[in-house]
Amino acid sequence: MSTRLLACAVSALAGMTLATTTAVAAPAPVTDTGGVPVVEAVSVAGPAPVPRLDLDRYQGTWLQLAAVPQYFSLVCARDTQANYSLDPQGNIAVHNSCITWANTLNEIDGTAVVNDKETQAQLHVSFPGVPTQGSLEGPTNYIVTGLAPDYSWAVVTDPSRISGFVLSRTPTLDADAWQQVRATITAAGQNLCTYLTSPTTGGESRILPLCTL
Repeated sequence: MSTRLLACAVSALAGMTLATTTAVAAPAPVTDTGGVPVVEAVSVAGPAPVPRLDLDRYQGTWLQLAAVPQYFSLVCARDTQANYSLDPQGNIAVHNSCITWANTLNEIDGTAVVNDKETQAQLHVSFPGVPTQGSLEGPTNYIVTGLAPDYSWAVVTDPSRISGFVLSRTPTLDADAWQQVRATITAAGQNLCTYLTSPTTGGESRILPLCTL
């Protein structure tokens, strides 16, 4: 289940053209026609970023507590995390790591560039040396859609909602925080059941759909 956080957000979208918004089908008000309920599809914009992301406060280590599975997930068994820091160019240096099923360290370095100067919550992440992911500049593939006021947790996805990550400063979240995380995922137009928990030392050891917890 676990993946390389930002790397997954980029890799899952490799070779695809990302738009800043995506039309999806969502329930409209239900009407009754002859006893048969009808639900009309409406166009909904892509996931909205948080109003403002403080990049200084966003730095540091984040633990992945849940994520939408990607094929890169197969390598990671537990303790998937990302460390963010500002580089000399003013971008975000990314260091992602996890422990593999062979109990070895798997890691990768990349760079995140802010695409949305107003909120700073929409970024393009690249990984030099990785095919299709080496360009420093490009379309948004990392959107912070939810963030605790104290920066204790964050929810991240992409314009097409293919990826999804629940990040935390600690191995566990309390019930109230999880309720807010679930509400954020739902508000972003994603299905809770597509998120699986990420085994984390000191936290959840199982891989379970987030909708079952």
